[in-house]
Amino acid sequence: MRERLSRKISLRTVLICGLALSAALAGIVSTWASSHPDGLEFVAEKLGFLDTAGPHNSDNSPLAGYAIRGMEGSASAGLAGVVGVLVVALLAFGLMRLLRRRPSTTD
Repeated sequence: MRERLSRKISLRTVLICGLALSAALAGIVSTWASSHPDGLEFVAEKLGFLDTAGPHNSDNSPLAGYAIRGMEGSASAGLAGVVGVLVVALLAFGLMRLLRRRPSTTD
């Protein structure tokens, strides 16, 4: 019978590896994504009511349209994906720190 080697992996290692993998997927794999990334827009165009859409608040944001404003090509989409992953990770980690359990201070 083979002996199993058990090795404890820290939470920090798991989080860093997960963040790195997410950023890599967002930055690299997104260049091969569908030419119809927004399902709602694709269906609206297919059903003929896309032209009825009006402007929205994020039209002038730096990451509007899954790309970096002022950049062209697949690098723009990849960089927008990486920025998105980092923003979500910062928000999630910040929320976790705010909501973490603190030791009780009762005597």
